[in-house]
Amino acid sequence: MSLLPKALTVLFKSKLSRWFASRAPKTDSATLNLRNVYIFFSREGMLFAVLLIITFIAGINYGNNLVLGLCFYLISIWLISFHVTFAHISGLKVHLLEVTMAEAGAPVWVTLQLRSESRQPRRQLLFGFDSLNKKVDSSVDIPSSVLVTRLQGEQIIRLPVQTNARGQFELPRLRIKTVYPLGIMKAWSYVYFARTAWVYPKPEVFDWETQYAIASSEDLPTGGQYRQGQDDFERLDNYIEGESLARVSWGHVARGQGMLTKHFADPIGHEQTLDYADMPAAQHEQKLSQLAYGAMTLGQLGVPFNMCLPNDAPFATTMGEGDEFAQDCLLRLAKAP
Repeated sequence: MSLLPKALTVLFKSKLSRWFASRAPKTDSATLNLRNVYIFFSREGMLFAVLLIITFIAGINYGNNLVLGLCFYLISIWLISFHVTFAHISGLKVHLLEVTMAEAGAPVWVTLQLRSESRQPRRQLLFGFDSLNKKVDSSVDIPSSVLVTRLQGEQIIRLPVQTNARGQFELPRLRIKTVYPLGIMKAWSYVYFARTAWVYPKPEVFDWETQYAIASSEDLPTGGQYRQGQDDFERLDNYIEGESLARVSWGHVARGQGMLTKHFADPIGHEQTLDYADMPAAQHEQKLSQLAYGAMTLGQLGVPFNMCLPNDAPFATTMGEGDEFAQDCLLRLAKAP
């Protein structure tokens, strides 16, 4: 018997959510107005409404004008609060500036620009995204909402949105609410953003030595280290008998500075390739997670690399290095089928 009321509650909330969404089309810039601002008694306001009913019934039942006068006085306070609370949130403009990319299970951060053209500052505005995940990592203390105590002109805020799976992530609705000034009435609005975020695989550590077993140990992506080579000039040393005369700096000899030997070095881990087929994992998502770990590691080390995914055309991938190129690779992994 208890399942029926629960099912009816879920059905009612679902229909109500669809009705809210129908009145607020998806956009990255929204203005709160009569169409998308809603107002009702707050939790404390419900007690205030009960007090109104009690005083009215008592005044009528006992014919007490003082009680009726108190009732009408409280009703006037309620009407003023109704008007002021609605006007306090109406006219607010919200613009989506940026949505970050994040790994699966971590929050994406949404940057919002708030603008108020009212002469009076807006106070006690609470901003937060509806939670899509019932289970959130409690070990990370991240505020789920932001309270703006005073807004006049423009202000920038950042809000987290928890993610679950890799791929394209649709932002949940943004809830804006206030109970200012008396706490009797609660005015709120929903904003549905059109922009989406991308979630890349959670990096999974794998054994580099196994990955590069067929390669020379000098090709491991150690980054920032050099071996003796022919490409990059490294230093000048005093000439040691037996060294090749081809490495002697004859310019210094001509200037009477003695015989000096030029030494060159090549970077270790030059031009690595992260290939989907070479990843040791068996499952598709695990392979993508290992590629994410490889891209982040090589990007931090500054080692040039490219990444090959199953659907890439031969010789179509580009070589790059650094954190920016690593972010591009993570975006490719987020978009991978």
